[in-house]
Amino acid sequence: MNVKGKRLKKFRDIARFLKGNGHFLVLALAAGMLTTMFNALTPQIIRYTVDHLTGEGTEDSGFFGKIFAQLLGTDIQGNFLIMAAVAVLVSASCAGIFTYISNVSLAKGSEGFLKTMRDQLYRHIQRLPYSWHGKNRTGDIIQRCTNDVEIIRQFICSQLMEVIRIVFLVILYMSIMFSMNVQLSLIAVAFIPVVVGYSLYFYSKISKSFLEADEAEGDLTAKVQENLTGVRVVRAFGREMYEIDRFDEKNNRFANLWIRVGRFMSVYWGAGDFLTGIQAATILITATIFTVQGQISLGDLMAFVSYNASLSWPIRSLGRVLSNMSKAGVSIDRVTYILDAREEMDEPWEKEVPMDKDISFEHVHFAYEHDAPVLDDVSFTIPAGSTFAILGGTGSGKSTIVHLLDRLYDLDENDGRITIGGVDLRNIKKGWLRKNIGMVLQEPFLFSRTVGENIAISKEHPVWDEIRAAAGIACVDDAILQFDDGYETMVGERGVTLSGGQKQRVAIARMLMQKAPIMVFDDSLSAVDAETDVKIRTALKESMGKSTVILISHRITTLMQADCIMVLDKGRIAEMGTHEEMLKKNGIYSKIYDIQMNIDDEQLKEGGVVCE
Repeated sequence: MNVKGKRLKKFRDIARFLKGNGHFLVLALAAGMLTTMFNALTPQIIRYTVDHLTGEGTEDSGFFGKIFAQLLGTDIQGNFLIMAAVAVLVSASCAGIFTYISNVSLAKGSEGFLKTMRDQLYRHIQRLPYSWHGKNRTGDIIQRCTNDVEIIRQFICSQLMEVIRIVFLVILYMSIMFSMNVQLSLIAVAFIPVVVGYSLYFYSKISKSFLEADEAEGDLTAKVQENLTGVRVVRAFGREMYEIDRFDEKNNRFANLWIRVGRFMSVYWGAGDFLTGIQAATILITATIFTVQGQISLGDLMAFVSYNASLSWPIRSLGRVLSNMSKAGVSIDRVTYILDAREEMDEPWEKEVPMDKDISFEHVHFAYEHDAPVLDDVSFTIPAGSTFAILGGTGSGKSTIVHLLDRLYDLDENDGRITIGGVDLRNIKKGWLRKNIGMVLQEPFLFSRTVGENIAISKEHPVWDEIRAAAGIACVDDAILQFDDGYETMVGERGVTLSGGQKQRVAIARMLMQKAPIMVFDDSLSAVDAETDVKIRTALKESMGKSTVILISHRITTLMQADCIMVLDKGRIAEMGTHEEMLKKNGIYSKIYDIQMNIDDEQLKEGGVVCE
């Protein structure tokens, strides 16, 4: 596709958001044109009035002269001035009415366009793959969905409309001016390409500065978002001043870039005013000479100067708006980057299958983009209803196994396969799969809602008793009831009003509400003390029934009662077996066990403590 084709595609992609709102913009444009036409009448009324008061006009002085002769009459005595004043008032009132209609319609169309675009962007982002979110910064995504969307709205619904209105105004006013005096009109026309060309040249030169300023704003937004997300880390390590200095650095760059843009704009407006002043002076002096020589009347002079003054600002704006196309083009590119990203969709051959079956990894290889392999020829089977534990160091591939099981990432055809009940995971609907796999991550996310709402969020029609029961199994019910508002306690953003252990237990309760046949605990008990760990595991064992449980942890006491334990080392399976079998091998598991048991309480090795 050539450059022109790509540009047309961009605007077609964005223009589809006008669906349901386009008629408002058409009405706004029509009303704006009528406003322009009524505004064009006022100088003609003044021209006709002045010429007849000075005795220079006749009733057949052109098209407008005949109209006003019928409306106002030719007798300068009596009610002539009153009629002229009424005519001006009526013209201005009509212009005002249509201005109101235009502005209201433009507001409805513009905000409707903006809402439609934001809604579709948000829905699209919700359906994008997990891998896409991993490659794109949150702050940059927010910038594209706010600032860039607003720039597009201004261009499509305001500036582009303004271009059409200005072109109509120039054609209408120049037609009237040429009907009055060709020589003066040619002088006025001669300055139009100069003003427009100057604007286009100037804005083409500073478009790079606009882009740099926009990107700096995106960096600033990303920095603020990152700092607010990591507020606990900042506080814990006393890095407030360091973060303030980093913010100041980016904020100063952002401010300096916009100051530079401001300087450029000052030069533009100053030089533009000078150029416009020369044009206005030339027209005024020439028109005055023509009046003295009798080529035009005093009324013609006044009307011509008025039309010329009315043209100066729109013509300057035309150049600015046309130049802003490059800025809008950049924003359209940034937004269509999101819209062009392929959504995560269920393929026609994908189906819903029973999930209470054996889970098998068969010769699985996996690597993230441009990284070394994370999993290398990994094969194992998890019998349905069993508890399967995974132990391994950082970067050994533990969490990657969970990501693959939940289809947050998909395997390539030649990288092995994962099956549930013999059905390849790639043939199971993603939504069905995730609905039936309950998952608690090492760093669970809680929403800014009540504790009860956070627990119930995984179920469409939660029952109060189920919420309490899930919280009880997760050993967080007593802690919640100690809050002043109990289950109605508002959780701060990312759960900052809760301790790390409370947050993880609320996340466990939320997962239990799913009653999923497969439950995954990805190091989700790391933030609770060892005694609470035992209580939660005991309560879970009693309540999980036939669910398949996958435990990932660095803590041996969390894993030792599992039906099978797998040790990963650098993406490969180093050991596998029961707790007793692994101890006899004197391998990695045995060494970790010896280290941890030297510091753990003997009671925790026995287990069996119930949740009070």
